[in-house]
Amino acid sequence: MRAKRYPFSLLALALAMSLSLAAALPGIAQESGNSAVNVVNDAERLSVSLAIYNQGRALVQNRRLFSLNEGMNLINFTDVAASMLPTTVTFNSLTDPLNTFVLEQNYVFDLVNSSALLQRYIDQTITVVTDDGTTFTGELLSGRSEIILRDSEGEVLVIVPDSIRDIRFPDLPGGLITRPTLRWLLQSGAAGNQELQLTYLTTGMTWAADYNILLGQDESSLDINGWVTLTNTSGTSYADALVKLIAGDVNVNPVDQAVMREADMMYAAAAPVPTQTTQRDISEYKLYEITRPVTVADNETKQVEFVNGTDVPALTFYVYNGSTPYWGGGPIVDQYYGVTGVTDVQTYLEFTTAEENGLGADLPAGSIRVYQEDIDGAAVLIGENRIDHTPEGETVQIYMGNAFDLVGERTQTDFRYVGSEVLEETYEIRLRNRKDDVPVEIRVPETLFRWTNWEILSSSMEYTRVDSNTIEFRAMVPPDGETVITYTVRYMFPR
Repeated sequence: MRAKRYPFSLLALALAMSLSLAAALPGIAQESGNSAVNVVNDAERLSVSLAIYNQGRALVQNRRLFSLNEGMNLINFTDVAASMLPTTVTFNSLTDPLNTFVLEQNYVFDLVNSSALLQRYIDQTITVVTDDGTTFTGELLSGRSEIILRDSEGEVLVIVPDSIRDIRFPDLPGGLITRPTLRWLLQSGAAGNQELQLTYLTTGMTWAADYNILLGQDESSLDINGWVTLTNTSGTSYADALVKLIAGDVNVNPVDQAVMREADMMYAAAAPVPTQTTQRDISEYKLYEITRPVTVADNETKQVEFVNGTDVPALTFYVYNGSTPYWGGGPIVDQYYGVTGVTDVQTYLEFTTAEENGLGADLPAGSIRVYQEDIDGAAVLIGENRIDHTPEGETVQIYMGNAFDLVGERTQTDFRYVGSEVLEETYEIRLRNRKDDVPVEIRVPETLFRWTNWEILSSSMEYTRVDSNTIEFRAMVPPDGETVITYTVRYMFPR
């Protein structure tokens, strides 16, 4: 389908809109019951602040200076978010709150577009130019899917969208606006400049934490950089805004969430720089404030560093979990229920957020990517995952994938009933290390899934009881070697 082209420029459109709006305002004044209403369109922008939640919404606070007359004033507050929630709007005068009253509030969002223009020009005369240069002028009967005109001789013309090059309108009809606008009818007790503050919630704004880790070649320490990724699709821009980010699970009523575009970023090793954010507590949440004004443009993703740490102690460990989870319920007596066939050995990276380990920071939930330098100094991605909100002093464990040269094998070697309420079974777990010169420790959690009443009768290796249904072995496997674990468990079922 060919693109429609309109002969008027955006500048001309905005100018025409201003004239149309001015023409409409006397009518509004008459509706208010007072023809002496002072109409105020221009205002000095003082400040804007954003409190952005990682749940797809933000609290916007906008301050502007308006020149008011004593009595009735009609205020047009432009450049508000197109995704704002009108029922959350609060408006007050910071200069004279006791003598300035809001009589009426309107959210006007009938924006200029081709469909709106066509609907406003029904039964009026427009001109359509087709791709071959033919010009048709007539009364617009319909503009929903096709342009239907009636010319001066009464002939009805149907023009399909694919053939249209230009649509020309005599002027811009009243009532349409170029930007979403909040409009107030105010009663002011005195004339003069007043600082007015607008606060509202909007969807279409979100933030997320993105972390990049550079793991040392010996895997005993890491460097970490945390970035705030802001995404704004709210329908307006915020120039030189004070930005605060709220981390935590704030309970909100369900609303349509804007889809957040995830911004990926290549890791680049660099010397640590001072963070651009400060952190503090607010209620049960964490607040991060960007320490300089930030312009957040509409349809933009922006990143700002908020945490960094160097030489943070780290631990890489391996887990072979070939058992079946315990789901509760009645006793499980099927002999083959616990056979999973899992052979993968998982790789995890662990570090702590404690200050004594070189980080000393809370980590909001977000994506985390782990890189490691090759012998030539180039960084290679070795794992990626997400972390939950993690306060300072807690341990972070990141699942990075399955180890290539470690293999586990779990086999049930014995299963028998000792009595009507007693069952015994034996498992053999083989761990193989195909690394040439590096011994590895593999953690082997075993879930005792058949029933809550159990006891280990024999075991070839010491184990730790993790919880009421889990034990864990820690086996050292030599280079290019194998370690075997066997154990027998007895379950006692209720009568």
